[in-house]
Amino acid sequence: MSLNWTIDSETRLITAIADGDVTRREVETFVDEMASSGAMTYRKLFNGSRGDTGMSAADLLALGARFRSFHALGPMGPLAVVVPDDKAELVARVLGMLAAADRPMRVFRTPALARRWLESLAK
Repeated sequence: MSLNWTIDSETRLITAIADGDVTRREVETFVDEMASSGAMTYRKLFNGSRGDTGMSAADLLALGARFRSFHALGPMGPLAVVVPDDKAELVARVLGMLAAADRPMRVFRTPALARRWLESLAK
């Protein structure tokens, strides 16, 4: 599996790390687990710095639409995304769909900067 995550209910933080080729099915499983565990309001750190994907534009569009559908259910937690420069355009498409959510969201180049930002938002 190329996408691994932890959901920490004590710190209200979700950490996901992509390492290799991430599939649509992996992302859907991840989203299902976040939703079923009631963690959508948690802070989220998605580290895609070592990840890649062969997903089609249709797959990305479907995932983006699914992400947006959660916004109607209630508040979403802050999202920090770590991505290398060469993947910024790909990620920007999906993040553009997420921008409608009423939540803090930023893109970072390093996990340390992303984590620091998320810690500043901890309640």
